Amino acid sequence: MPLPLPPLSAVRAFEAAARHGSFTKAAEELGMTQAAVSYQIKMLEQRVGAPLFLRRPRQVALTEVGQRLAPVFTEAFTLIGEAYAQARSGAEGVLCVSTILTFASSWLARNLGAFQIQHPALAVRLDTSTRLIDFAREDVDIAIRSGSGNWPGLAKHFLFKADFTPVLSPKLAESIGGVKEPADLLRLPVLDPGDPWWREWFAVAGLPVDALAERPRSSLGAQAYEANAAMAGHGVAIVTRALFSAELADGRLLQPFDLVANDGNSYWLVYPEARRNVPKIRAFRDWLLAAVAGSLGPRDA
Repeated sequence: MPLPLPPLSAVRAFEAAARHGSFTKAAEELGMTQAAVSYQIKMLEQRVGAPLFLRRPRQVALTEVGQRLAPVFTEAFTLIGEAYAQARSGAEGVLCVSTILTFASSWLARNLGAFQIQHPALAVRLDTSTRLIDFAREDVDIAIRSGSGNWPGLAKHFLFKADFTPVLSPKLAESIGGVKEPADLLRLPVLDPGDPWWREWFAVAGLPVDALAERPRSSLGAQAYEANAAMAGHGVAIVTRALFSAELADGRLLQPFDLVANDGNSYWLVYPEARRNVPKIRAFRDWLLAAVAGSLGPRDA
């Protein structure tokens, strides 16, 4: 005898409202009116025989019963979505990885071939963007983010600290007889002088934090572009040194000082908690953590 199940539309409305903590945002996601979402949830509450939300002015909160149901429903929808995606794209399917451009070009693209050799049936698609991904609404499986690691609802794995330090071409350093002390950098063109990382690093180096305040606020938009400009001798860039270890090792870039600064951010691998055991996510997670540890050295959480 089949188990009694509530209407799927009511379950969907409840799951979205529980995830967002808002009937209004649930309505926006589902393309419904707020009144329709409220009606569907009320119908589900009648089936359950208990309230699922505490209605308060301008906000809602899950009841104890709602807290028990919400994660189960979210996981169920995740499994349905994953099964559907696999049915559309083959046994292993497509893995969409969202990451910032610099990590993609400076590290991931150079190492991704090893993962593809291990998983030849799994196609990897990279989405390079600085915006935060909404896993519930976008076709993205996993993301590599720079930040504090405070992302509720996401499983997260520390990769490495986003330490930063100035770099430049050896030729540019030689143009002033070498960079011997931090103040020498102020005699050279600086790429993206408005980057707040400069203030952080100047504080560590004992320079006035506003030393670049009068310079034009030019910006190239990504560390990868700034590093390329630095290698071409156009100025001094401030970058996450771990992402440019190859350029530093072969002399295309010079790190004149061992001084590094950190604004509290690190690089993390993240994905929805409910998708922790999805095979393609597990495969990429295990490979990435091992590859980062092997190529970037101690990770120091």
